[in-house]
Amino acid sequence: MLLSPPNQLTLLRILLTPVFVVLLFSESHVNKQIALIIFIVAAITDWYDGYVARRWGYITRWGKFLDPLADKVLTSAAFISFVTIGYAEAWMVWIIVMRDFLVTGLRSYAEYKNTPIDTSMFAKTKTLIQLVVIYLFLTRYIVYASPDLSLRFGPLFDTFATPHIMAMLMLIATLLTALTGILYGVSNWNILQKLFSEANNGTE
Repeated sequence: MLLSPPNQLTLLRILLTPVFVVLLFSESHVNKQIALIIFIVAAITDWYDGYVARRWGYITRWGKFLDPLADKVLTSAAFISFVTIGYAEAWMVWIIVMRDFLVTGLRSYAEYKNTPIDTSMFAKTKTLIQLVVIYLFLTRYIVYASPDLSLRFGPLFDTFATPHIMAMLMLIATLLTALTGILYGVSNWNILQKLFSEANNGTE
């Protein structure tokens, strides 16, 4: 069975993730710049596959599961990369990655059981902060790794993206991520209990 166009875009986002990581850690500064372009292209597919699915009625259970998973694969790869290059503490990234995959898994299971759980505005704010951190950190790393870009834009990042500012942004993103995870569990506790009960009954 062929995947629908939105699911093809979602699968492409997953496939682009390892390419992004390999290029990001390449010795070539040109490859690092290409890595940023690939990340942006992959992020754009997130918006576009949702638009296509809604516009032409391609919304499926498989798509509802795969789309948020692809998002977390991409953003988690970026955050884990920041640990490797020394831009983020491992414990912060661990909290972000574990929370995002846990909540995504629960939401996907709820969708599968026809019990959708809406995303709160607070959670959307968390996602926005995460994206700001990712794009800022990626751009800073690539600018400093590229001699031509470093000469032109290095002073700007020396002023507005100092290690202290980056540490504060990363801490804010971590705390927001953890807090939204807790609030998610509290506000949807009855739904989650019902889903867990149904899952347990189904295995007996």
